[in-house]
Amino acid sequence: MADAACVINSNEGVNTMKSNLILCTAALMLAACQSNPLPSLATAPHVDLQRFMGDWYVIASIPTFIEKGAHNAVESYALNSDGSIATTFTFRAGSFVGETKRHTPRGFVVDTQTNAVWAMQFIWPFKADYRIAWLADDYSLTVIGREQRDYVWIMARTPQIAEADYQRVLQFVGAQGYDVNLIQKVPQQWK
Repeated sequence: MADAACVINSNEGVNTMKSNLILCTAALMLAACQSNPLPSLATAPHVDLQRFMGDWYVIASIPTFIEKGAHNAVESYALNSDGSIATTFTFRAGSFVGETKRHTPRGFVVDTQTNAVWAMQFIWPFKADYRIAWLADDYSLTVIGREQRDYVWIMARTPQIAEADYQRVLQFVGAQGYDVNLIQKVPQQWK
């Protein structure tokens, strides 16, 4: 009788495992079938990397946790001989006289046809999505975004831009699927 009980329990275990496997497979298939409701984030048709290099003042953003409360935020780019991009992000924490913070991620051009899709590496070996979503013809204003629509940066070559330009860029960002209510202006004050 003990052997029969073991067979029954063993079969129940097999049936439970089969049921769990079926449920897991169904869940994975369902997740795979769900599509991203947003189309791919727009990118600039072509970025001349040499022209894009230099300083960009952060006018507004949906900030990451490291840049919340940033003042005088500036992102600077320099092209390395190996094609990677030395990036320096500096800002004052909490106020114009707050502690200076400096981060130095490294950018890698992923889409060499347009140069608009990069991977940004803050910590090896992890790379984050970084897309030049829009770029003014004169390279005076740009929008940097991410496919996930979690962060966005509006940057310019000057610390201030005209309100009409800002509103036009906000409309573009909203049309890309971002919640523009999350965008915060970054205080810029230079002497």
